[in-house]
Amino acid sequence: MQRPEPRDEVEMLALMLLIRRFEERASQQYQAQKIGGFCHLYIGQEAVVVGAIAAVRDDDYVITAYRDHAHALARGTSADACMAELFGKETGCSRGLGGSMHFFDRSRHMYGGHAIVGAHVPLAAGMAFASKYRTEDRVTLCFFGDGAINQGSFHEALNLIALFKLPVVLICENNLFAMGTSVKRSTSLKQIVDRAEGYDIPGEIVDGMNFREVRDKLAEIVCSIRKDPHPAFVEIRTYRYRGHSMSDPASYRTKDELEKYRLDDPITRLRAQLTREGKLTNEKFDQIDKHAKETVLAAVKFAEKSPELPLERLYDYTYVNSVVAGVSPAKSKESAADTAATTR
Repeated sequence: MQRPEPRDEVEMLALMLLIRRFEERASQQYQAQKIGGFCHLYIGQEAVVVGAIAAVRDDDYVITAYRDHAHALARGTSADACMAELFGKETGCSRGLGGSMHFFDRSRHMYGGHAIVGAHVPLAAGMAFASKYRTEDRVTLCFFGDGAINQGSFHEALNLIALFKLPVVLICENNLFAMGTSVKRSTSLKQIVDRAEGYDIPGEIVDGMNFREVRDKLAEIVCSIRKDPHPAFVEIRTYRYRGHSMSDPASYRTKDELEKYRLDDPITRLRAQLTREGKLTNEKFDQIDKHAKETVLAAVKFAEKSPELPLERLYDYTYVNSVVAGVSPAKSKESAADTAATTR
């Protein structure tokens, strides 16, 4: 099985910039009280998901935890649909019913956005089992944070994943903190990747601030999985520049620590590499950045103008083939049919 042709690196830099500008604008809109509930930003971790997505095909599966805006954008969901979801609007990628933690785009095989820590890892096992059962050569990318590795569901899933040799890449986005708790205080292992050894799953450590290293290592692993289905575990060491969520001032870390990681910004690093190699000019970078900002600003305007989902449709995607309180049987059947068409 040949690796897919490498995606254009300037385009990948543009995608990282789009994610960065989207998250910055989301932060502003949250502070303006246009966005409610929880909101977890991905600023600083862009090379992880963009590098991973650059290593797979469009028909491969992606599933992640609640820090999910970047994963949807990287998978191709429009900034309009993502911002509208944050605003709780009907035009959102989850029709305004999911919010920040539940982005979903089946057409692009992006299956969430899951709020319960570690609960989506068994779902990734099921998705990988399905593709193996159907004898497809598709691979599942399962992203989770360092806090998930101490959850029971994580261990139960890894046991089955290893036992059935499922084609899934378990990607731990180790940003050093589970909410406000340092990984050194929450996990007994010195290296998270050692968790995989207990299940006889091969593991790797990757620099998550280096787009090329993430892409190349994931491409190598995915190519191996397509030849002979098996799981793999990748600990990608990265860093988030903001708090755990918008309500977190991140007072548990020092300014010196934050500044140290800011000097190794993944966008700055890839920009420097491309500039040295003559693939990017300062003028071109400025154009790309301007386009990203304009795209995100347009997404905010789109979200503001979009309609909210009617109140009577609030439970449409909670219950299927049943009468919902306050909804007529006819309306319930209509909603169930709509749901079936959406998920077919």
